[in-house]
Amino acid sequence: MRLSAIISFIILSSIESSAQNAYVKLGQQAFLDGNFKAAVKQLEKGCMIDSTNANAYWMLGYSYYHSQNYRKSIAAYDKVIFINPVDASAYYYRARAKGYMGRDTYLSPAEREKYMLGEIFDLTKALAIDPAERGKCYQTRGIAYREYGEFKLQANSHSYDKARGVSALKASIADLEKVLSENPNRADIASLIELSKEKLATAVGHH
Repeated sequence: MRLSAIISFIILSSIESSAQNAYVKLGQQAFLDGNFKAAVKQLEKGCMIDSTNANAYWMLGYSYYHSQNYRKSIAAYDKVIFINPVDASAYYYRARAKGYMGRDTYLSPAEREKYMLGEIFDLTKALAIDPAERGKCYQTRGIAYREYGEFKLQANSHSYDKARGVSALKASIADLEKVLSENPNRADIASLIELSKEKLATAVGHH
C-alpha cells in the first residue's frame, strides 16, 4: 500500500472511529505535518489509552522511524502486525527499521544478523501479502541480501560463512534483476546489480 493511500485510510478510519482519543488526534495532525517528534509524544499517550488502535500504532511506528528510533519503531509495528497480521506496509517499514539496526556496528554480530535476517523475512512477508508493491520490496530486499552477503563474507569474523554469503549475493542479484526487468531504464538498479555481481565475483574468486 502506498504511503498516500495509507494516510488517506488513516484519516478516513479516524473520522469513522468513535473510539478516537484526543492524543491520537493531536498525534495524527503532527504526523500529517511531518513533525514526527511531536507525533511520537502524542501517539505514545494515545496508544496507552487505546492499545487496540492499529492506525495509531502505525503512525507511531512511522514517526519513530523518521525520528531514527528504530528499536521503538520495530516494537510499534510489532503491535500493528499483532492487531492486523495482513498489513503489508507494517511489515515493509518494520523491515526498514530492522535494516538500520542490522547496520549498527555497536551491536553484537549475533544481534546484527538477527536484524538482517528479520529484514529479509519481513520484506518476503510484505511481498506475499501485497504483490502490487513488488518493485519497492524487491529493490529493498535485493539491497538487504547484498548487505547480509557482505556481512557473512567478512574475513576473520565469527559470522563468516562463505556458502551463505554467496547464496545471499545471488539472491540480491535475482531480486534486483526482477526490478530492472520491469523498469529497464533504472540506471540506479543496474548499478546495484553490478555492485552485487562484483561482490559475488570476489567471493567466488573470479577477481
